[in-house]
Amino acid sequence: MLTLDRAVERAVGQSLTLQKSAIDSASAAFAATHLWSELFPDISADAGVSYGSNLFSGEGFRLEESGLGYSLSLGVTLSLNAGLPASMKLIKLAYQTQLLTYETSRRQLEIQVAKTFYGLIAEKANLSLLEELRTLAEKQVEKNRIAFANGLIGELTLLQSQLSAETAKLTLNKARTSYATQLGEFLELLGYTQDTEAVLEGAIEIVQIDADPELLIKEHLVKRPDILSQRQTIEHLEYVQKQTALTARAPSLTLSAQWQGDSGNGGIPSGFTDTLTGRLKLSIPINPWIPGTGKSQSINTARMNVDKARLDLKNTETGAMNEIRSLAANLRDSWSNIEISRLRVTIAERTYQLTEQGFQSGTVEFLTLEDTRNKMAEARQQLLSDELNYKTMMLDLAAALNVDWNDVAGSIP
Repeated sequence: MLTLDRAVERAVGQSLTLQKSAIDSASAAFAATHLWSELFPDISADAGVSYGSNLFSGEGFRLEESGLGYSLSLGVTLSLNAGLPASMKLIKLAYQTQLLTYETSRRQLEIQVAKTFYGLIAEKANLSLLEELRTLAEKQVEKNRIAFANGLIGELTLLQSQLSAETAKLTLNKARTSYATQLGEFLELLGYTQDTEAVLEGAIEIVQIDADPELLIKEHLVKRPDILSQRQTIEHLEYVQKQTALTARAPSLTLSAQWQGDSGNGGIPSGFTDTLTGRLKLSIPINPWIPGTGKSQSINTARMNVDKARLDLKNTETGAMNEIRSLAANLRDSWSNIEISRLRVTIAERTYQLTEQGFQSGTVEFLTLEDTRNKMAEARQQLLSDELNYKTMMLDLAAALNVDWNDVAGSIP
């Protein structure tokens, strides 16, 4: 048995996209917990060996101990600028953004798997309907064969019933093939092979949702992933603006120290000498303060990017509100369709019963009986389609409100 919870669990575990997102999250978490690296100085160490001798002058090239020398050095450089705090905040924000990306991708995958699962459940229910129709058609053939043998109906009626039974059988076989194909693709998504024996366990359970869209917007709009993501984008660009301005315009301080030891000018025999050097450097930029320069334009561009991101947030909020209002209205209309479809099924089933009685008594022709049976099938299939559509919209509403997709009705007041 394959339940929806198990299918979702398998899909999440098998998703390569989520696995890559998890790696990115781990990398961002490591950077966020090692912010001290932004202040860590540059450390370098060097060691070298040299040899010096005349080549053409004097006595020419000679190998002497005095010509052999060595050198050692160790340097430390620390650069400080006013943009460092903003850089650290950007690293923290990058981690939060990555977490949001992972959770959003996971929720979207879960909802998509749920939609596919319920679609297969609906297809499975449709197979049961078609199986019932085939059984009814075959039973009618047997009844007609007996009636024909007794001279109660003509040969044409018998042939029509046989054709109807074969058509019902063909329709059922096509539906089975389609269902098997869709199920195989779904199993591959979950990490199974297409030939895996799997029986879906579940049902399309729906409840009426009649929520106030304005109340939903007020309570859930700020929780939407796209709204949160856009706000994080604005925050990111604000930090970038601060970092760009402070790095370009604020003075920077560089502290450096270097120790160097070598054998001296006389080579190894002359002994060891060393030197310790320290340096403090203050740099004051001028160009960024001059309007029109390249760095000044970069600062203005960073500020304008923040303004554009705020406009994008307004567009995102407007689109989100329209989506919530549309889903709430569509759910109300869809529930009305379900109520009508349920009534149609009741009427169609009763009509078929009465028509079958009339056919048995000889007052109704077979084509009329077949027509009422087809209408009964259409009514049942339409109800199944309406219920699946309603369930899909419930999942869409859960995604729009960023609430638990498995209990969207319980999450809405």
